[in-house]
Order: sequence, then C-alpha cells, then structure tokens
Amino acid sequence: MKLSAELKAFEGRIGHRFEDPAQLIRALTHSSMSSATRDDNQRLEFLGDRVLGLVMADALLAADVKAAEGLLAPRFNALVRKETCADVAREVDLGAVLKLGRSEMLSGGRRKNALLGDGMEAVIAAVYNDGGFDAARDLILRLWGARIHQVEEDARDAKTALQEWAQARKQQPPKYVEVARSGPDHAPVFTIEAQMQTGEAEKATAGNKREAQQAAAKALLERLEIAK
Repeated sequence: MKLSAELKAFEGRIGHRFEDPAQLIRALTHSSMSSATRDDNQRLEFLGDRVLGLVMADALLAADVKAAEGLLAPRFNALVRKETCADVAREVDLGAVLKLGRSEMLSGGRRKNALLGDGMEAVIAAVYNDGGFDAARDLILRLWGARIHQVEEDARDAKTALQEWAQARKQQPPKYVEVARSGPDHAPVFTIEAQMQTGEAEKATAGNKREAQQAAAKALLERLEIAK
C-alpha cells in the first residue's frame, strides 16, 4: 500500500515514516467514514490514550524528581486532556488529512477538538504499532516538546482559579450563563459568559459547554489579573 503525497507530507510533519502505511490510514479514518472494508480509528484512539499517559507520567517524573503526587496529577491531566491533544494535532495540521464522512465535513469536523484529539491519540497508537514503544515515546516527546516543562501554568483549572480569585476578595462565585447556541443538534456550538458579582464578564464559544466555560473563565481571569 502506498501513501498519497498528502499523507507522506503528514509523515514528515510528525517525524515518522510508516513501515505499514495501513496503520496511518486507519488512524486518520473517523467512524463517519468506516465501512465493512474500512476500519475506523476508535480502537487505536483507546490504545493511544494509554500510551500517551504512560509516556507523560514517566516524563513528568523525570522533569521534576521531587514533585509530590498532588503536584504531578494536575500537570499530567493538563498534558493528556483532549484539548491539549487537539492543539498538538493543529500544529501538525492533522485536520487536513482526517478522513471524514460528509456530515462531519459539513459540520466543521476538521476543526473540532474532539475529532482532532481522538485523531492524535490514534496516530500515537499507529506509531506504537508500527515502530514500537520507543518510536511512540519519541513522537510524543517531540510533538509535546516544551509543554512538558511549561505545564505548571496550564495545569491550573481556569474555573477553579477564577473561583479562588473571587473567594480571596470575599466575592460571590462566578456565574456561567449560556447566552447562545448554534449549529445542528449533532454538533452544537455554545457561547458561555462568565460573570462576576462586580459586573465584569467575558464570553467564549466552543463545541461543548465545559470547554466554553473554561475558556470564558480563563479570559475573565486574565482580564481581572491585568486590571488589579
């Protein structure tokens, strides 16, 4: 099986040449494109999530040999969460090579965090199957790069941090209000506004309420920190 020029370019972006090209094709095939003769990437996603977790746990222990579990856990969660996987996927333009069904293409599937994050995990598993654990570890450490050493800032949960900010100033906890919803039922887009008791507010839009709340909280916290 030969890869297209587009997929060969993707191999270059991730830094791994596949001995078995079928592994890569399967990793990039969303369930909306699966058929009796074409496997999707869901099983690879399951495996890739576990490989990523092991590599990140080991990398965090090596990066900070004195850190307690209470510090390591939020760092780990920040590095393996779907949003981070999706950010890495965007950096290598994984969305451009995803194989999607028509409905997913029309609903903007190439930009969705869930699809990109799942696809990145599947690619990790494909590299693991193709080249072994060392190849998968090298891929992860290369693509996650400086994130591993800069994770302390990202490990803060924005909603928790904003609530702590309010409590420290004897204010009521922030409220999160859904101000808009668009898109089809199978792919809704939410706009959430984070509101402080004192009137400050920021909005954010995402494909699910949790991501929109987190983004709105982060934007509001940054605004409040600048203004203080």
